[in-house]
Amino acid sequence: FGVIGGFFKIPLNPNQSNSSLNPNLSITFILILRQKWYIIYLLEGDKLKKFDISGMSCAACSARVEKAVSALEGVEVCSVNLLTNSMEVEGSASEVDIITAVTKAGYGATIAGSKKEKGNKQSNKSKVSDEIRTLKNRFLVSLLFLLALMYVAMGHNMWGLPLPSFLDGNPEAIAILQMLLCIIIMVINRKFFISGFKSAIKLAPNMDTLVSLGSGVSFVYSVFLVFQMTSDKHDNLHLLHGLYFESAAMILVLITLGKMLEAIAKGKTTDALDKLTSLAPESANVIRDGKELSVPISEVRVGDIFTVRPGESVSVDGIIIEGESAIDESALTGESIPVDKTAGDSVYCATINRSGFLKCRATEVGDETMLSRIIKMVEDASSSKAPIAKLADKVSGIFVPVVIGIAVITFIIWTLLDKELGFSLTRAISVLVISCPCALGLATPVSIMVGSGVGAKNGILFKNATSLEEAGKIKVVALDKTGTITEGKPEVKSIVFESDADEDELLTLAYSLEKQSEHPLSHAIIEYCAKKDTPTLPISSFRAVAGNGLEGEIDSAIVRGGNESFISKFATLPESLKQQANILAEEGKTPMFFSKNDIVLGIIAVADTIKADTKEAIEELKKMGIRTVMLTGDNERTARAIAKEAGVDECIAGVLPDGKERVIQDLKKYGKVAMVGDGINDAPALTAADTGIAIGSGTDIAIDSANIVLIKSNMASLPAAIKLSRATLNNIKLSLFWAFFYNALGIPLAAGVLIPLGITLTPMLGAAAMSLSSFCVVTNALRLNLVNIYKKHKTKEFKKMTRTIKIEGMMCPHCEAHVKKALEALAGVESATPSHVEKKAVVVLTSPVSDETLKSTVEAQGYKVLGIE
Repeated sequence: FGVIGGFFKIPLNPNQSNSSLNPNLSITFILILRQKWYIIYLLEGDKLKKFDISGMSCAACSARVEKAVSALEGVEVCSVNLLTNSMEVEGSASEVDIITAVTKAGYGATIAGSKKEKGNKQSNKSKVSDEIRTLKNRFLVSLLFLLALMYVAMGHNMWGLPLPSFLDGNPEAIAILQMLLCIIIMVINRKFFISGFKSAIKLAPNMDTLVSLGSGVSFVYSVFLVFQMTSDKHDNLHLLHGLYFESAAMILVLITLGKMLEAIAKGKTTDALDKLTSLAPESANVIRDGKELSVPISEVRVGDIFTVRPGESVSVDGIIIEGESAIDESALTGESIPVDKTAGDSVYCATINRSGFLKCRATEVGDETMLSRIIKMVEDASSSKAPIAKLADKVSGIFVPVVIGIAVITFIIWTLLDKELGFSLTRAISVLVISCPCALGLATPVSIMVGSGVGAKNGILFKNATSLEEAGKIKVVALDKTGTITEGKPEVKSIVFESDADEDELLTLAYSLEKQSEHPLSHAIIEYCAKKDTPTLPISSFRAVAGNGLEGEIDSAIVRGGNESFISKFATLPESLKQQANILAEEGKTPMFFSKNDIVLGIIAVADTIKADTKEAIEELKKMGIRTVMLTGDNERTARAIAKEAGVDECIAGVLPDGKERVIQDLKKYGKVAMVGDGINDAPALTAADTGIAIGSGTDIAIDSANIVLIKSNMASLPAAIKLSRATLNNIKLSLFWAFFYNALGIPLAAGVLIPLGITLTPMLGAAAMSLSSFCVVTNALRLNLVNIYKKHKTKEFKKMTRTIKIEGMMCPHCEAHVKKALEALAGVESATPSHVEKKAVVVLTSPVSDETLKSTVEAQGYKVLGIE
């Protein structure tokens, strides 16, 4: 890499700014050397462009923008988010062309972040607060004039409330006063008319078009009646009662009230993101030239030494080089218990030092810190669009023109039925003002934003809206063993050596060989030998055989270490060692054989402990109806022992790194598959799965390849993530149902379908209903904050039951033993009694085990299942 980096003049320090090339290229070159497939992922990611959109007021607006941009050549995917007023575009289309297309559609567009000045970034909360303040002022001033209008229009006419003498008995003056008050309210709320008519002129009507039409038609009709009152030919008192100035004004005021309530509710949906953003420290205490200086966080560089005193926040990600303390990481992981840290441990930006003084070396700064990556993931999830939103988008795109058409048809029908002009107009106006495409457009994004926020607070990061939705559809969870089901820190448990060899020789050769490897099992032997002060010998011609073992030369002797199948190719294994290895494997230990030339020296057995919450998490997944499968490169016996202890439904052992991807493809026949892993070798499987889930303590490549990241690195977060996804999906469906149901019920009611039954809907009631619909959708999304994703799934108590498996192919007691052992290794199987004579196996279950699991287990032994009763 050094040669390549020097040739292309790429700085090793990613903060160095004098390079003419993108520093990210250095990462690309590293990955070409280690994982060829990953370069494709990085290059695809560079095609994503983000924009801020202005001028949108409803789902019809977002649909219009999306349609305009999607029509551009080179645009592969376009996603517009009404809630965040943002747009993501994938493809080769230029930013200039995209902005031009949005402008022609009648809206404004800027490159995301282009308006933010350094050090003057406005938070989401402050933006929402400004919007709420503006709407509140508009509403209060409008309400003041509306109350005066209502007093004149309804208080006097309907209830006989007193008026000044110059108005009393003067219908013309009362009408003119109503008109003036209505004009004032319309001027205050002119934004509806400006936006509405702009959109109409561009043949892209939106919600503001409906509101402005409803209010405007009421006003124009009332003005027409005022002019009629100037003639002596009409009964002015009768015409006064036919004015709709109060309706025209109240529509605007009620819609403004609804917008204000909606903004307040939307503000609460960004709380989680705002809290994360506010955690970022503004300065750091850095040691430079032997002096401790307080510098802005933007001036901290990778490699800088910084200090953290008790009670202070860690300024950037780093490694402790001096001191020890308890670090509160609840801001990032949701875990309230402080974590003990000492020299060599990692610390993360925004976590709090609770006790000792720490001196650390910066490893990640700026946008590369864990906090920044979490914020970016939450923002990306909030601004992206879930697949379920497609139906609402299609409806929203044609909604407003259809509503205007229905209003026109309503007016024509009532006019043909010989109703008065005022009555027909009232029905048409009611249709216009009760229709609300906003509820359809907000149903998905607000739920996604709240769901992403709830996940972030609990240490669960969804990279986009699609991953948040798809996680709830998972039917099969494939779990890597080491580091996922287990702690990932194997320890030496047993040592068995041949009579002709001694323990010191075995440990010396094993230590010398394993010291060359980075495998977790090697680390266990290295750590054990280091504690015993075992000497090492120089080794040459070292070679690692992936998934099998190691070999090299020591003093002209060829030494090898690895699994049974690998060593047996080069040396004869004594029967006694094979038996010992079988016993160790049954106990869940991994036996590693070591040989010198063609002589086997002995076995070092290594075991990894299961994480404390693994059993409970897997049991919870099974209660949720999810099939669990463990994937491992370990030998069959060891893997089955760990699988039984963990309680997984199925164990697939002996899978080499390149085979996990094929296993994932095979599992897809059972439904949506999630892969959970933490290592580089898990990356292809994480990408191949419908949903890739990375353990937060895993490698960067595994995390980058995954759709979901579990920061806490515990198994309890896995069922919690799926529960949150299901809760979010149900919340979206409920909001969409009520949005569709509201319009399906409200529009016919407003049109007057139930008038023969004496049920009518005035424009004012329609406006009130329209205002509340969006507010209700947003409020429904906020209920996700109340979901307890760690609550255990309740199931009925399972009583023991017997299943009879009809089997073909068993020929002898030896066959029976094979089937019995395989079935009893399954979690939930108390006993299995096979009979080759009766060609069946009777299985006693203590917990649910699917027929498919029973069948696949028997057939994996080489027999055919004819049926299960």
